[in-house]
Amino acid sequence: MNHSIKRGVSLYSYQEEFFLKKMSLEDCIAATAATGATGIEIVGEQSIPGCPNIPSDKFVVQWFEWMDKYNVTPVAHDMFLDYNKKKGHYYTDEEAVESFKKDIRFAHKLGFKIIRVIVNTTPQIMEKVIPYAEDHDIKLGIEVHAPWHINSPWMTRHWEVMEKTGTKHFGFIPDMGGFTKRLAMVQVNRLIRQGADPEIAKFVCEQHEKGVMAEYTIYEVSRMSDRRIDMAVAELSRHNTFANPISLKEHMDRIVHVHGKFYDMTEDFIEPSIPYEDVINVLKDGGYNGYICSEYEGNRHIQDIQEVDSVLQVKRHQQMLVNYGVK
Repeated sequence: MNHSIKRGVSLYSYQEEFFLKKMSLEDCIAATAATGATGIEIVGEQSIPGCPNIPSDKFVVQWFEWMDKYNVTPVAHDMFLDYNKKKGHYYTDEEAVESFKKDIRFAHKLGFKIIRVIVNTTPQIMEKVIPYAEDHDIKLGIEVHAPWHINSPWMTRHWEVMEKTGTKHFGFIPDMGGFTKRLAMVQVNRLIRQGADPEIAKFVCEQHEKGVMAEYTIYEVSRMSDRRIDMAVAELSRHNTFANPISLKEHMDRIVHVHGKFYDMTEDFIEPSIPYEDVINVLKDGGYNGYICSEYEGNRHIQDIQEVDSVLQVKRHQQMLVNYGVK
């Protein structure tokens, strides 16, 4: 089937350098463009002060000047629902909807066509906010993030809302972290440096690669050790799940965006923990026509031993996408 998968970068990938003020927002956009990627994804709360309030006219003008200067396009804004913003008060559904609408107005103002909806957003809230998204021509995508998978009960409830409303403005955003076939060694090695037993770590990695259910692995490790750090290694298997990429096929017409999660790129452009080629082939076969945006999350696992180079990691990830036929 024909496809035109496009490459983008989530500026979240550059969080280390951005936080340390080694890179400005413009630097992050420029680094994205330098990879040949054309799509920009942001976590608004990270990148733009005051989000989800509408930025100043001055910033909006500057934003679109950057888009033109670097020949890139706003693709996705990642939103959150901060239910307990007010101390001692938890959002009602009505308050959550009003907060959500702010994100829609924010995304619309900056030219984004997609909003990544945080996974804990309820189907009831989604149903209430869909008409507002339709009015602003914004597609909402519930993030399919490990340990959930696209056929899990929570995602099925969201699928039911998609079917019930018949909307073209609500779909799924699979995160590549849900296809973690091998545990990321940057995560495992960090825990070993913190005192985890290397033999237990090896056992957990082997069990995960065999496809053993995480709860069984956790139970076995609890019999080997009563140390919290060893249990933390076992729990990596719970939070880094593997679903067969084929599971995406039946939902292809509902996939609006893809998060290209990755933990570590080798010099030869391989992400050892995630079978990217397999997932991309399923997307190609299904005729997916959206973006895959690089999302680097290995940074936090190596800070204690080396300087983070997010720019290099993203550059390698983008080259891997090209190697697998994503132009």
